[in-house]
Amino acid sequence: MTAASTVSETTFSDLKLIHRGKVRDVYEIGETELLLVATDRLSAFDCVLPTPIERKGEVLTALSAFWFNRLASIVDHHLLNTEFEKMPEPVRGHPELRGRSVLVKRTKVFPVECVVRGYLEGSGWKDYQAMGATSGHKLPAGLKQCARLPEPLFAPATKAAAGHDENISEPEFANIVGTETAMKLKPLSLAIYNSAAAYALEKGIIIADTKFEFGLDADGRILLIDEVLTPDSSRFWAAEKYEPGHAQPSFDKQFVREYLETLDWDKRPPAPALPPDVARATTERYLEAFKILTGTDL
Repeated sequence: MTAASTVSETTFSDLKLIHRGKVRDVYEIGETELLLVATDRLSAFDCVLPTPIERKGEVLTALSAFWFNRLASIVDHHLLNTEFEKMPEPVRGHPELRGRSVLVKRTKVFPVECVVRGYLEGSGWKDYQAMGATSGHKLPAGLKQCARLPEPLFAPATKAAAGHDENISEPEFANIVGTETAMKLKPLSLAIYNSAAAYALEKGIIIADTKFEFGLDADGRILLIDEVLTPDSSRFWAAEKYEPGHAQPSFDKQFVREYLETLDWDKRPPAPALPPDVARATTERYLEAFKILTGTDL
């Protein structure tokens, strides 16, 4: 696959598609394994845009694999294989899957987003402006937009199949996943964030917030699943340019959101196409984030 190629959607007669998300296509590989394919689709304001972002799926796949491996001492994960040559035979017959597909362990997914906020932005900032709190956490008065929080907050959200995820309180979270599970997922999410944020800051990137997903395997173990600490699931800011009080220069899809905010669009489907320069600049931001965090070019 060349750097210039894009994959917006996949369909294969010899692979069973079981789910098509906003970004990922999921295929069944036997009873215990799944193939996750990261396409170049990009969603903003819960709408999939018609313009694919070159190499985006490659970045999400490679960066997630980097983090899964780096965080293995903190949390078990679902990743089984990222090497295309070692994939099951039906997968190897589709070269467009190289670099954007991973074989994972099948899990029973918890229907929640485990969000951790280290800084006050996005829906957390909107909640704070309206209520002085977010996800049930009362915050000090007088905080600025993008301010660093006194300590990272666990701020769970619903996991909507369509439409907007909604911030929920910790009691609501516990009601959904069960008290015992909630007592495991919260400290686990905070530990993952704290470790990753400290590492990223050494490299010059602030992880302002991020979301994790978890599932149970057949043995009842909690596994970190889906993607982890990517520009799609996180806000990445340049540490050297950080200045609270306004929106920050970012390495994530916030760049696209800011462009869309300039349009006369009601944030409902169909979403508008992106100009070539905006799409190209988004690719560049994703690739730069990967290089800074991993120390290698993709």
